[in-house]
Amino acid sequence: MIISLNWLKKYVDLDGISDEKLAEKIGSHLVEVESFYKTTDKYRGIYVVKVMQSQPLDGSDHLSVCLVDDAGVMNNPDIERDENGLVQVVCGAPNVREGMLAAWIAPNATVPATFGTKEPFVIGTKKLKGVESNGMLAATDELNLGADHAGILEIDENLATAGESFAEVFGLNDTLFDIENKSLTHRPDCFGVIGFAREVAGIFGKEFQTPEFMLNEGRVLPPEASDLRLELVVEDEELCPRYQATILEINNNFGGISPATHIKEFGAPIVMSGMRLIDPIVDISNYLMLLTGQPLHCFDYDKLLKVGGRAENYPVKIVVRAAKKGEKIKLLDGSDLVLDTSDIVICSNEKPVALAGVMGGESTAIDENTKRIVVESATFNLYKLRDTSMRHGIFSEAVTRFTKGQPMALTDKVLKETVKIFTENYGFKLISPFFDTMSERIEHNPIELTVTEVNRLLGTDYTAELIKETLANVNFSVANMGERIIARTPYWRTDIHIKEDIIEEIGRQNGFDDIAPTLPMRFFESPNADKLYDLKSAVRAKLAAFGANEILTYSFVSEKLLKKTNLDPKNSYQIINSISPELQYVRQSLTPNILEKVFLNIDDGFDNFALFEINKVYQKSYNLGGDGLPNERD
Repeated sequence: MIISLNWLKKYVDLDGISDEKLAEKIGSHLVEVESFYKTTDKYRGIYVVKVMQSQPLDGSDHLSVCLVDDAGVMNNPDIERDENGLVQVVCGAPNVREGMLAAWIAPNATVPATFGTKEPFVIGTKKLKGVESNGMLAATDELNLGADHAGILEIDENLATAGESFAEVFGLNDTLFDIENKSLTHRPDCFGVIGFAREVAGIFGKEFQTPEFMLNEGRVLPPEASDLRLELVVEDEELCPRYQATILEINNNFGGISPATHIKEFGAPIVMSGMRLIDPIVDISNYLMLLTGQPLHCFDYDKLLKVGGRAENYPVKIVVRAAKKGEKIKLLDGSDLVLDTSDIVICSNEKPVALAGVMGGESTAIDENTKRIVVESATFNLYKLRDTSMRHGIFSEAVTRFTKGQPMALTDKVLKETVKIFTENYGFKLISPFFDTMSERIEHNPIELTVTEVNRLLGTDYTAELIKETLANVNFSVANMGERIIARTPYWRTDIHIKEDIIEEIGRQNGFDDIAPTLPMRFFESPNADKLYDLKSAVRAKLAAFGANEILTYSFVSEKLLKKTNLDPKNSYQIINSISPELQYVRQSLTPNILEKVFLNIDDGFDNFALFEINKVYQKSYNLGGDGLPNERD
């Protein structure tokens, strides 16, 4: 997962904190930062220029000779200027014209779309049909900010002036933090910039104000007069705890803001987060997903009607259900899937149109002819989606977030913000009410703990005031009554259930590394000897002394490996949500794992070595323990 520093700074004051310090603190308090890097070089040498003159090039049916004003910022003696200080550029775009602002890739700069590739394209000064061109005026795709190559990017006059750095204007000079997000599996809120920024604010003791739309129920303008309605049916709430949707009418040509403003407001953060720009509708959905952690999906309303076999005067019937075995669907990426009963599908009437939480279907994709859209905001069973993702090998940004367990309270807030952006920025019309399968309000029960319990468990001497401030910094509602503290978790903290979770949060926010290490009192007592522990230690010491290497392997094995080592898979417990399709059984012996490592070592050319492992195994023949879990043996 990529986190943009520019985006973080919109929600927490990080002035005076170096990138190194930020990465260090995030790593010690929240999650490992694998690396961080600046994007400065990618857009170096690209400037906003004003086209002062544009004339057709003699002998060409599409080229124009332009004179551009860069306010003299490119101090390069190799660039020829006329008596007015203007630079000559030959341009093949049909929309180039006198008076417009454009992005100029100056000589010796790299075309951003090729930056970091094996063959980066460095722009030079060359002649086109005998006319010298200094650099180029760039299209959106060449700037790596979308797929449009129909013409050069036109920059609004209210966004920039000639001579400004293109990267500075559009927020493309950034520091990107590459986050190892596996350890954030229990923190769905941190898969959105707002949640991540909230954590950073807490770590540095900074004030953080959650955006208004994330806190309150949110209000949108009432829909315009329309007979359009949706009928929502969730066949099993275990599969889909909450499903919301509404209908919007698209303004012609999307109306609203220009392509350049779209890039500045919404596109740049998406690109900096490692995703590509597609079109305004998909981009806004992705923007809000990256911002909040809540994925969205948009369907073509009229295609939903057609696929579901319903007439214009009938409401679209959206059904969320388990897929039928052997059912088929074609996804947006063109792939054809054969479904299983573990998959969840979104249907128009009874026809599947999307693989829930993973990817939309081709049959209801939005295109240039789309007039009305259905915007979906929902939560799905994370375990089912994890199984679906693994089985079909689809690891989209959406399913990555859904499999962390998005809170039900978030769907409404993000749907309302989506409608607000589309109506206020793009001129769309809300033409239906909000439809929702959940009627009850979600409440978090308060959790009570004491200052003594906090300090006893953490080995600290925190005061009640510090504890209250720590929790309040990350938006917990806290009542402090002397020794007693009552905390109510915010809706986005789905990982908090018991007081020990709260105590861990207090320790983490203040920094586990800052807690003075002290030996527990039991170390000063005389514990009973653990004979098995002593035996393991002695065996390890002996084998290591004779040159053997201890290995630690996964507790999971494939069916193929069990059979190869003459073990019956029927005596192994099968994993419902395996981490890989190849690791679906719990091991009943260490032999398969060790032999696999023996093979790898021989394959690498080693013929004289010793390996050993001391670990636990599980067999159905050991039966279940009193807690209903498999008995394990050393």
